[in-house]
Amino acid sequence: LKYRFPELADPDTYYGFRFCHQLDFSTSGALCVALNREAAGSVYACFKNRTVTKAYLALVRGHIQEAKKTICFAIGKNTTEGLTHMMCIEGTDGCKSPKPCRSELVVLEYGLYSGEPATKVLLQPLTGRTHQLRVHCSAIGHPVVGDFTYSFKKDNAPYRMMLHAFYLCIPTSKEFIEVNAPDPFVPSFDSSWVPQHLIHHLDEVIQELKEKGIWAGEEEKQEDPSAVPSYEVTSETKTQEMEKQQTHCKQWLSEWAPE
Repeated sequence: LKYRFPELADPDTYYGFRFCHQLDFSTSGALCVALNREAAGSVYACFKNRTVTKAYLALVRGHIQEAKKTICFAIGKNTTEGLTHMMCIEGTDGCKSPKPCRSELVVLEYGLYSGEPATKVLLQPLTGRTHQLRVHCSAIGHPVVGDFTYSFKKDNAPYRMMLHAFYLCIPTSKEFIEVNAPDPFVPSFDSSWVPQHLIHHLDEVIQELKEKGIWAGEEEKQEDPSAVPSYEVTSETKTQEMEKQQTHCKQWLSEWAPE
């Protein structure tokens, strides 16, 4: 980002930008970056109040039987030697401090990837645990295509992991942010993916998510009409912010799975 948009970089932050959330190393798609402290606070309030809507596209191994599925495995840190870069579901040997997690899955298409059965799905994380979608897909027996880590080093043929942050909606008090990152899992972009049977139209599923998000946002306002906090920027707060960002950055790097 610094290379492509040097004029937007903020020298008062540890790594140049205020990233409002994160994507796994091999995940493509929409990522929100705040250009100033006030904007970051506004977005943070939305994440805190659970008014943000995120949806991911993925190709997963095999054909999922259910057209729609709720996945509720609790997820914790894997403490097993050699697997400490991974997360795991509750009940796995070495699983530390599992926390409740919920993901919604909608089947979009059945098809083949490089001749093997695969399913194109839309995933919505309703909680925010590290590697949540990847762990949940693996736990139901349908790991993400190209996920080297959660296929236990078996799935190394694809050129990338087939997980993409497709839709992001953040209704801040300043502006209504809504973006789509173009779908990369189409035959014109990746000829290895051959769809065979349509189950749900992507546009219709996203429209349902939008309607649910609007309803949830209105409900949240009625329950907790809190305003976005204001910030007084001083040299002390800048230093504290940089130290906090440095800590978060190191934590994120430690959680990224090596490819």
